[in-house]
Amino acid sequence: MKRILLIVGGGIAAYKACELIRLLRRADIAVRCVLTDGGAKFVTPMTLAALSETPVHTSLWDLKDEAEMGHIQLSREADLVVVAPATANLLARMAAGIADDLATTLLLATDKLVLAAPAMNVRMWQHAATRRNVAQLRGDGVTVLEPDEGAMACGEYGPGRLPEPEAIFAAIEDALRPGERRLAGRHIVVTAGPTHEPIDTVRYIANRSSGRQGFAIARALAAQGARVTLVAGPVALATPAGVARIDVETALQMRDAVNAAMPADCAVMVAAVADWRSADPATNKLKKDIGAPDLTLVANPDILAELAVHPNRPQLLIGFAAETDRVVEHAVAKRQRKQADWIVANDVSGDVMGGEENAVHLVTPEGVETWARARKDAIARRLADRIADALG
Repeated sequence: MKRILLIVGGGIAAYKACELIRLLRRADIAVRCVLTDGGAKFVTPMTLAALSETPVHTSLWDLKDEAEMGHIQLSREADLVVVAPATANLLARMAAGIADDLATTLLLATDKLVLAAPAMNVRMWQHAATRRNVAQLRGDGVTVLEPDEGAMACGEYGPGRLPEPEAIFAAIEDALRPGERRLAGRHIVVTAGPTHEPIDTVRYIANRSSGRQGFAIARALAAQGARVTLVAGPVALATPAGVARIDVETALQMRDAVNAAMPADCAVMVAAVADWRSADPATNKLKKDIGAPDLTLVANPDILAELAVHPNRPQLLIGFAAETDRVVEHAVAKRQRKQADWIVANDVSGDVMGGEENAVHLVTPEGVETWARARKDAIARRLADRIADALG
């Protein structure tokens, strides 16, 4: 069983540590928590102890703990040390090597990989001092995640939000699974999410795709050392570490972005591209009192099929098939029709779209493999391993 030492810093985002612990425990990863004085203003030791099922450590001067374990042993018994949330103050003390409480003493004494998930006001994150501290920590070998961008508890907007627990969990899984970077030197293009095809200035045609599976695949490929270009439709997901992201809205924009990203060794077309768009979207909001609009729909480009005959066709071209019936039959036909090398098919009639888990069928020229339902991150890692095998 893998073991995490989780240091919970001060800040309103400390409450998200509870969900992170739940995700880790569900994955059978042991968690031992260290709660700073600031963190204890937002979550209690009892809450973290109940979720982690282990005692929570708060003070360097707890003689009982020093006699039984010692802060040196505590700092080194874990497979990974995670700081979440990592406040501007905590990052500064880490960068300077200050050891004036239990958390910073453990961080200075550990010989294990450290992963920090920042959370702070946007101006603090963008301040020159914080940028210097982050650069210093990364230079020292600490993995510092990029914060999310959005509205903050202080009322401001911008980068500085703690990454969502699912994103931190995925980064932890990557860190615990180093292995070979078998895709180093390879360029892989991944599409993810839906497209939005405008009807007027406020309405659009879309589907329920969340982008989770595509983002997980991009993350897994980057963890294997690939240079990943992620072409993302409108989704509320953080960019995976080490991934170059291009945001688009429509199918036409996605096709242009994919073509511009060529050449690539592999393309994984996960996005649920809208099949049709309005031929003549209105330039203002249509009023409902004029009655239902008479929409003329035209077909969107088939990005997967076009890429199959592209002058710079990827060595390995992978499409996705979201089906609700006769899943394998439709996927086999789609692979042949689109001239793709592989098709990854799944049944989306349940809770797959937007959910955390997936069950897929991998359709190749050699046949069909059925992969049991698992977390989307696990599916992504398995697919990344298969891509590495295929590319050699």
